[in-house]
Amino acid sequence: MALQLWYGDQVIRGGRRIQVSIFDIVVGDVVALKIGDQVPADGILISGHSLAIDESSMTGESKIVLKDQKSPFLMGGCKVADGYGTMLVTAVGLNTEWGLLMASISEDNNEETPLQVRLNGVATFIGIVGLVVAAMVLVVLFARYFTGHTTNADGTVQFVKGRTGVKSTIFGVIKILTVAVTIVVVAVPEGLPLAVTLTLAYSMRKMMADKALVRRLSACETMGSATTICSDKTGTLTLNQMTVVRSIVGAIELQPQATIDKLSPTVTSLVLEAIAQNTSGSVFEPEDGSTVEVTGSPTEKAILSWGLELHMKFAVERSKSAIIHVSPFNSEKKRGGVAVIGRDSDVHVHWKGAAEIVLALCTNWLYVDGSTHEMTSDKANHFRKYIEDMAEQSLRCVAFAYRNLDPKDIPSEEQRINWELPDNDLTLIGIVGMKDPCRPGVRDAVELCTNSGVKVRMVTGDNLQTARAIALECGILTDPQASAPVIIEGKVFRAYSDAEREAVADKISVMGRSSPNDKLLLVKALKKNGHVVAVTGDGTNDAPALHEADIGLSMGIQGTEVAKESSDIIILDDNFASVVKVVRWGRSVYANIQKFIQFQLTVNVAALIINVVAAISSGNVPLNAVQLLWVNLIMDTLGALALATEPPTDQLMKRTPVGRRYVH
Repeated sequence: MALQLWYGDQVIRGGRRIQVSIFDIVVGDVVALKIGDQVPADGILISGHSLAIDESSMTGESKIVLKDQKSPFLMGGCKVADGYGTMLVTAVGLNTEWGLLMASISEDNNEETPLQVRLNGVATFIGIVGLVVAAMVLVVLFARYFTGHTTNADGTVQFVKGRTGVKSTIFGVIKILTVAVTIVVVAVPEGLPLAVTLTLAYSMRKMMADKALVRRLSACETMGSATTICSDKTGTLTLNQMTVVRSIVGAIELQPQATIDKLSPTVTSLVLEAIAQNTSGSVFEPEDGSTVEVTGSPTEKAILSWGLELHMKFAVERSKSAIIHVSPFNSEKKRGGVAVIGRDSDVHVHWKGAAEIVLALCTNWLYVDGSTHEMTSDKANHFRKYIEDMAEQSLRCVAFAYRNLDPKDIPSEEQRINWELPDNDLTLIGIVGMKDPCRPGVRDAVELCTNSGVKVRMVTGDNLQTARAIALECGILTDPQASAPVIIEGKVFRAYSDAEREAVADKISVMGRSSPNDKLLLVKALKKNGHVVAVTGDGTNDAPALHEADIGLSMGIQGTEVAKESSDIIILDDNFASVVKVVRWGRSVYANIQKFIQFQLTVNVAALIINVVAAISSGNVPLNAVQLLWVNLIMDTLGALALATEPPTDQLMKRTPVGRRYVH
């Protein structure tokens, strides 16, 4: 019973707060939520304060979503990241977004893989040939036997009408039937399923070393036939780790990984104080000197990591001054502030937020030597140009500013509750540009895919500008001036008719501002165009697209359990380069099975021709049933073992993908 309780959530019924099992929550219940709770059902926010929800399990986007009157909808399964509130339950069970999602992925489409289609075609063709040849041989041998043209080793005729007994006739007929049946047995490659299973099982074991866990065996070979890969951006093509790549402090640009030696002690002190004190994140530095742990939102982690690069000692900087009052980051004002008092009783108010907004509040700027200068319109335009340059590179820009405050202006502790930190007459300290960089090796992996005939498409929830920059960096997009339909917004693609979607689907390289449903529509359109589609995803809402695709690839680290359940292969290191290794192994499976079929057909056809020619010309077969079955046995087992376990070669990635062609 303890496992059934939805800990931390309380339901308000009849004015009383009671804790109930999640299974007993019904539509119309009012549920109280606080930090750390999981939303038990779909609902609407009634009231709350600073309620922030982590919807990454449903949307796949790591951004924390603030809930208020403008955005009151809550989805079951999401976690409360900050604040508190009460919600009215509007849907439970199968009627929630989660429930509808699970219902959609529970249906099995029972589609055959491209290799199964081909093998069925080959087996059917060989079977028909074997039956035709066997029937032909049967007719010829019967004709020779009953017309007296079949003789024994001593030259005597086997069948003479009216003289040969019934027993001898039956024996002769059975002998002829045995020859025909043997021809059918030899013709049909019954060792093929064994070879296929061996190849798939061997590849599956080897793929574990390449950070890929295969959940569905047939997905190994399907990946080898893939003609297009629809990939997520966040966490797959990129590190999902915001990093400061450009910074301007004291009106000069610091190079990446630069120290603060160029800055005066005054500027250095202000920069480190701004980083260490005006943050909701934290830094843990183990005493044993092991890896430093940085926690907080992606933006806070990036800024704190940048501070560590500037040789900031977090605990030391925090101890140099005490926080008097905090103005938390506000999504409407797009800035957050903190007032601190130093050991010498100097009071500084630090502000941090969207660069263009903080810049507009500044009347002065700080130079590298610690001197303060007036913010003229020319200088403001100079800084604005920096911000625009960063924005063009799809960097998220954050500015730091501060002002001095007379200790006399600090209200008493009782009055500080409603104290608004002063944000006028600020002095600009610096501006940083952050981005989520591409994973190392992704560009090479994309280039390898392109050269091997597999088109990589990026489907992301980010805006087109960010999507374009990352796609160019990864090599998915080659033309910086590309326009629709090569780079397209999800809502535009969604508005097309089915026929229009199929017409433009092949041309799309990047889809920005896309919802999971847009990804699903793209997968369906590509499949209708004859593509074998692989899809990567990590969020719960990616499940329908993962399920619909020929190969669903979920992420082992960032991926939710629902995404993993819907996928065929789990990429254990969340790296796109591992996806390319899966393609390599898939092609190896296909190549190994091809080799086995070539080997088996060579032996089978040779045995078939020898027996057919001998049977028709002499009435006897040089290879009897036991001999042929022995050849089959050795070939189907030892031959399969030898050919099924060949590792992939680099030459495989120079071939074009097999695609969804039928063999006849």
